[in-house]
Amino acid sequence: MDTRRTLLIDAFTDEPLAGNAAGVVPDAAGLAADQMQAIARELSASETAFLTDDADADRRIRYFTPTQEVDLCGHATVASLALLHEEGALDAGEGSLRTNVGVLDVAVTEDGVAWMTQDEPTVEVVDLDHDHAGSALGVDPAALRDVGADLPAAVASTGLPFLIVPVNFLEHLGNADPDMDVLAALAADHGATGVYAFTFDTLEADSTLHGRMFAPGAGVPEDPVTGTASGACGAYLHAVDAFDDPPDEMRFEQGHFVDRSGIVRVRVADDVRVGGRAVTALDGSITVPPADEDDILEA
Repeated sequence: MDTRRTLLIDAFTDEPLAGNAAGVVPDAAGLAADQMQAIARELSASETAFLTDDADADRRIRYFTPTQEVDLCGHATVASLALLHEEGALDAGEGSLRTNVGVLDVAVTEDGVAWMTQDEPTVEVVDLDHDHAGSALGVDPAALRDVGADLPAAVASTGLPFLIVPVNFLEHLGNADPDMDVLAALAADHGATGVYAFTFDTLEADSTLHGRMFAPGAGVPEDPVTGTASGACGAYLHAVDAFDDPPDEMRFEQGHFVDRSGIVRVRVADDVRVGGRAVTALDGSITVPPADEDDILEA
């Protein structure tokens, strides 16, 4: 029976059992898509990354939630880069990963901070029904309408689309009690993978904002700390001129309300980059089920 080394790595944190746990299979050569899906389902992390050799990049990387493959995942990328660097398979400096959205530039600093350049950003302002969105998020619609007078909702993407929803105060965001079915429909109505709600009211003085991300339609009711959504939100903040003097680097808090606190570093200039640290929480092996006969093995 085939077994593969499998890790759980906590991204956007330097403390185990915090941040966002990603499954990582560092050698996924020969695994079929249904086998990857079964492993991701068994691990039950919000995403699991599968790494293989690639002719055009340092690695090919694919991402699976417990229910489906997704094209891009920030925290699983940061987790994978941190592991490769820690084990000497990726030197500090610039590198590349081939994803379903193309080859992305990545980097790891000498002290272990992993950075990924996300896809070309798109931001489309939407006319949000605050009553409907408030019902979906379990937030008083007035908390959305209040800040919405200055900051519009939008669908933003740097590889995956998210509905970005500003909330006026941390109290309202923290007490959100989403109706997952309604929230999934809201995201789907806007062609988004999930809903990223944020407030400039933060727990830590040096943070830019506090965010929460819900993607029940993708099998992730709430993601603790989300790199792709943070990148999309960073692009959104620049597109809607949220700052008089945009900072060179933003610091996004997330995960505190699900006891998995973490920090995403976001830079928006000629491109959008997200970065952070990661730490291994579990290192073992998993038994792989046989592939479906109709599936095609990938080398």
